[in-house]
Amino acid sequence: MPTDGIFDRTVGVLGKVLDLRSRSQQITASNLANIDTPGYTPSRLRFEEDLQQALGDKSTTTPTRHAKHFDITSGSIEQVHGRVESLANNNGLGDQNGVDLDQEMVVQAENQIFYEAATQMLNKKLGLLKYVIQSDR
Repeated sequence: MPTDGIFDRTVGVLGKVLDLRSRSQQITASNLANIDTPGYTPSRLRFEEDLQQALGDKSTTTPTRHAKHFDITSGSIEQVHGRVESLANNNGLGDQNGVDLDQEMVVQAENQIFYEAATQMLNKKLGLLKYVIQSDR
């Protein structure tokens, strides 16, 4: 999502988070769909560390206005795609299927909560923009 123009960098970060959370949800859904597939190895999308590194990138030439503002360039955040990692089979069942239903449901619920939080933050940012556009000033 380009952040040029009327949108600030936070909108770009939130858009990227929504994309990554959506992809993570698809991978978790795939794990759940293959719960009865013999020999299936579940996967996870790992992107949090990559996102933190992109947000903490100090190579930008634009100084931050406040200590809590993001210090990123639009290129660094766009390069975060996450990595899909296979999980080790720790359940010890005979069919060698590594999907743990309880764990997958926890991961799915956690991901949904983070997705909804990012959506609410994006709605607030866009609501502020709408307020400014509609104001008389």
